[in-house]
Amino acid sequence: MDPNQTPQPEGKVLLVDKPLEWTSFDVVKKIRNNSVYKKVGHAGTLDPLATGLLIICTGKKTKEIESYMGLEKEYDGTFVLGKTTPSVDLETPFDGEFPVDHISQENLEKTRSSFLGEQEQIPPHFSAVKVDGQRAYQLARKGEKSDLKVRKVIIREFDLDLSSFPEIWFRIICSKGTYIRSIVRDFGEALQSGAYLRSLRRTRIGDYRLDDALTVQETIERLKNEDP
Repeated sequence: MDPNQTPQPEGKVLLVDKPLEWTSFDVVKKIRNNSVYKKVGHAGTLDPLATGLLIICTGKKTKEIESYMGLEKEYDGTFVLGKTTPSVDLETPFDGEFPVDHISQENLEKTRSSFLGEQEQIPPHFSAVKVDGQRAYQLARKGEKSDLKVRKVIIREFDLDLSSFPEIWFRIICSKGTYIRSIVRDFGEALQSGAYLRSLRRTRIGDYRLDDALTVQETIERLKNEDP
């Protein structure tokens, strides 16, 4: 090693509770700017309007990011039947209204069951998927639709609470690469209606749980008080 070169800190794996309206990169940037670590990365994006568990790797631990990205994910949240938005969440205004009176508990249960197991899924147009070198959401914000490829995902568990219908609470366990907004979009269409995601929280990645995560500020304070 060059004697004038600063050694790279060994690094840490951090569990962070991402705040609402922050991008995943906002969290990375905040930690990088407030710690000794110049190498900081996250293991799996959360949308700005989602909250919850984000795995952050620093220093030499950034080489392990891929191993975390492949882990199973668990989420909970709410979606609402009868209305749609272009982004399938509240980032964009409502663009459609659909009937819900025809939807029975039996319809809902049958549809829920159909989403279990291996599924073919198209990512939302408002997503970070790259299309010809551009992010799909960049094209979508300009009013351009991308040709997004079908991907295979696995839904292992999908639970619903129908007590506040047409708002539905859900919990889902799924494979890497699963878009919850795509599930919400497809769920509404399967019921001959529409749907949008009102709230989303990631509660688990593999064996790592949100209960063990710190806020961004708590993470920064802990890093200041620990050796790298």
